[in-house]
Amino acid sequence: MKNLIIASTSTVHNGTYLEYLLPTLKQHFNGIKTLLFVPYARPGGISYEEYTAKVQSVFALMGIEVRGLHEFDNPKEAILKAEGIFTGGGNTFLLVTELYRNDVMSALEDALKKGTPYLGTSAGSNITGLTMQTTNDMPIVYPPSFRTLGMIPFNLNPHYLDPDPNSTFMGETRETRIKEFHAFNTIPVLGLREGSWLEVKSDKIILKGLLTARWFTQNNPAIELEPETNLWDIL
Repeated sequence: MKNLIIASTSTVHNGTYLEYLLPTLKQHFNGIKTLLFVPYARPGGISYEEYTAKVQSVFALMGIEVRGLHEFDNPKEAILKAEGIFTGGGNTFLLVTELYRNDVMSALEDALKKGTPYLGTSAGSNITGLTMQTTNDMPIVYPPSFRTLGMIPFNLNPHYLDPDPNSTFMGETRETRIKEFHAFNTIPVLGLREGSWLEVKSDKIILKGLLTARWFTQNNPAIELEPETNLWDIL
């Protein structure tokens, strides 16, 4: 019953907001009149209203009305009744904290399990994994739990970056950070490069886009997955 688009990013280089995903989103949300937007991930500098307005401007091109979850007195009911749901990017620690604080993490899980079409970008994609522990974000707040939606049986590292051989940067690479995670955890991790996304349909998890993705498992070398790979085949 699951029906998700899990994208590494909302915006690719030289593109506008959600532009590269528009053909996919038109099909994904076909027939939907109203989309529920979860703006919780965005810390200071932009209000929920401003963030929602940004999303509204894109989905208006498809004839879809967008309402922010913050507009509802009963957010749990709004999620369970939603025709479609989009959770935007920002800070995953903040997003998870707010989902728990508003008591909607379980409602969101229930909605997605029954097939409500979902779009996640960046932080909104992080929460579809088993935990949020492989996010790139700083822990600006302390969530009650690292457990997230578990719509896919692994974790994500959106915005995955390969080391630049010409860089003088001496800090840890993304691969190093994921290996640190695997020193204490067995959950597989998918490094999802910008411009790539996962299409989750029932028992299929298909890598989409033009780029490969990097697959990490504990005590094994990382491997590259080609576009159109069904990740269920390697689990």
